[in-house]
Amino acid sequence: MSLFSTVRANSVQSIRAFRSADLQAEAVRLGQHFLVANCAHAGTKAAVLAAIAKGFYFPDYFGENFDALYDCLTGSLHKSGTQPGFVVVLEQIAMSQEFDKEARETLLDVFRDAADFWEKKHVPFRVFYSFA
Repeated sequence: MSLFSTVRANSVQSIRAFRSADLQAEAVRLGQHFLVANCAHAGTKAAVLAAIAKGFYFPDYFGENFDALYDCLTGSLHKSGTQPGFVVVLEQIAMSQEFDKEARETLLDVFRDAADFWEKKHVPFRVFYSFA
């Protein structure tokens, strides 16, 4: 039985009972990309986006804004060829005065929009996140 038997193929959800290592193993088993970013020490929008860019190996020209994040999660990957699927983990997204609830929701909305993009392409894009 797949670890993802209860997880929609294109979704953004709390990591809850899942462990990052188990998600990575399942991604490998399915032949999908595993992307992880640890945001524990990122208290600003720029720092969160930099942590994601580093963890996901975004190109140096990444613009460190939400539009650029969406573009890297969709257009750039789509143009690089057929994709087998993605398992994305955003660990310990911090809440600070500089990265408040609204900023966190905007970040998750970008990932939801990316999940919708990949769903139209019939490519699994599962995102798991946790808050610090």
